[in-house]
Amino acid sequence: MPAFDDDRAEMLARAADAGVRAILAITGLSMTEIGVIALKIFATTGVHPHEAKDAGDLTTVEQQSKDARVLAIGEIGLDYHYDHSPRPVQADVFIKQMEIARAARKPIVIHTREAWPDTLSLLKENWAATGLGGVMHCFSGDLATAHECIDMGFLISIAGPVTFPKSQELRDVASKLPADRLLIETDSPYLAPVPHRGKRNEPAFVAEVCKRLAEVRGVAPEEIAARTTENFSRLFAVKI
Repeated sequence: MPAFDDDRAEMLARAADAGVRAILAITGLSMTEIGVIALKIFATTGVHPHEAKDAGDLTTVEQQSKDARVLAIGEIGLDYHYDHSPRPVQADVFIKQMEIARAARKPIVIHTREAWPDTLSLLKENWAATGLGGVMHCFSGDLATAHECIDMGFLISIAGPVTFPKSQELRDVASKLPADRLLIETDSPYLAPVPHRGKRNEPAFVAEVCKRLAEVRGVAPEEIAARTTENFSRLFAVKI
């Protein structure tokens, strides 16, 4: 993203120094062409619900879905907070991208905001039966919703908000999730965790998410790091 144009190499070096071994760059196929340090950089492909109105025939998504460096289709889903694209159009593009993911036999990465009922309904109708699962990106739902997602094969990804003072409900949910269904992420350059809140987020800061999640669950950060790495490898069928 342009937020890293001035210091991309340094940002990736900081990530490696923080213990990050792999990055999944959302709709970032070009990033997989950069050979740096010891990091493995993978990508997803897809049209975010904000851009659904401009999605066209999705030919690029279909073509890129066949690339071995592309591990998933996403972020896809629904966003009723901003409504940058009409809701029926969002739903149509969401369904079509699930069809692409099914054909490619790859998981999906879900973005949903203020749209849980419709998101879950469309996933149950169009995705659950595939058995391919996916990631609930930057999860913000309640525990019952998390278990609905888990029942459909999804991993629950915890991001910077778990460190925010007013996010106790999220911490309560995170404390109860099955360990084999957890992921951690940054959503950089957005949602920087405490103590970096308000700054540009970057992959190295995932260590802060790891630490806070470890505190919430009463385990060592090393355990969270190992388990989420294992979960990532299992879902995406890659070794990191």
